[in-house]
Amino acid sequence: MRRIGLLLGCLIAITGALLLFTESYLGSASIDEETPFIIPAGSSLSAVARKLEGEGLITSADGFLLRARLFGSSDPIQAGEFALRSGMSQSEILAAFQSGDVIRRFVTIPEGMPSIMVHERLMAQELLKGEIAVPAEGSILPQTYDFERGMTRADLVERMQSAMDQALAEEWANRSADIAVETMRDALILASIVEKETGKAEERRMVAGLYSNRVKAGMLLQADPTIIYPITRGKPLGRRIRQSEIAAVNDYNTYTRVGLPKGPITNPGRASIAAVLNPAPTSALFMVADGTGGHKFAETLDEHNANVEEWYRLRRERGEM
Repeated sequence: MRRIGLLLGCLIAITGALLLFTESYLGSASIDEETPFIIPAGSSLSAVARKLEGEGLITSADGFLLRARLFGSSDPIQAGEFALRSGMSQSEILAAFQSGDVIRRFVTIPEGMPSIMVHERLMAQELLKGEIAVPAEGSILPQTYDFERGMTRADLVERMQSAMDQALAEEWANRSADIAVETMRDALILASIVEKETGKAEERRMVAGLYSNRVKAGMLLQADPTIIYPITRGKPLGRRIRQSEIAAVNDYNTYTRVGLPKGPITNPGRASIAAVLNPAPTSALFMVADGTGGHKFAETLDEHNANVEEWYRLRRERGEM
């Protein structure tokens, strides 16, 4: 009987120790508030445990490792930056590392942002690394991209350019039969003009239709943004265009060259690409601002001149002339 009692006491002690051991693994770690934790690429579980201990997030690296081997999953840990929440247990920490649920950050490239400004935006992202050249104009698809701390800027640019290649190919596959351009490259160039010429989504296809008509007729496109691009590389000019700039002869100025400029003048959004490849059916050849951010369209020069006079009258009333 005494032996049974002794055995029972030992069993209770072992069970208690095991429960305490398990509780220390499943219970909270030393995290008082949400804390970022970075696992470098190629890190072993031992190295991560030592890093956790060194940052005061667990009390013992050896204890964490032993409990992880006894009670944790055998899945490998992932590299990246993790958000360790207040009150997380050591088992939850290990599960987070194994799931690869890293902190993701975002950078947005708006429609019509030229590549020089894309470059500036990416270089200003301190959590990205590496140097990049200014991407080729028109090669970046405007949208929001996620990234992790330590990602290279070159890798992110490659994703942005792959997204543009895919979007352009998909829109090209759905193009109308009688469009004004013969290649995807020319579609991109014309879309960049449409992108810069209107800020109203509802008139993109109309603007695309007008410029398509001019391309087909062999007319000068006379798009003001093509004057500005060689001067600022697509950044806002910040002043009115000078007569000397309108008369300048170069590879972009569509006031002095017939047809498309030699390359895109910005990074057009997918909607502008789609508009060029499926333009509105119209006979319009002219347009002028209407004072609301949109345009008035005309089929004849006389009608256009009347619209221009109306625009000048409105500007005089506003004190702009």
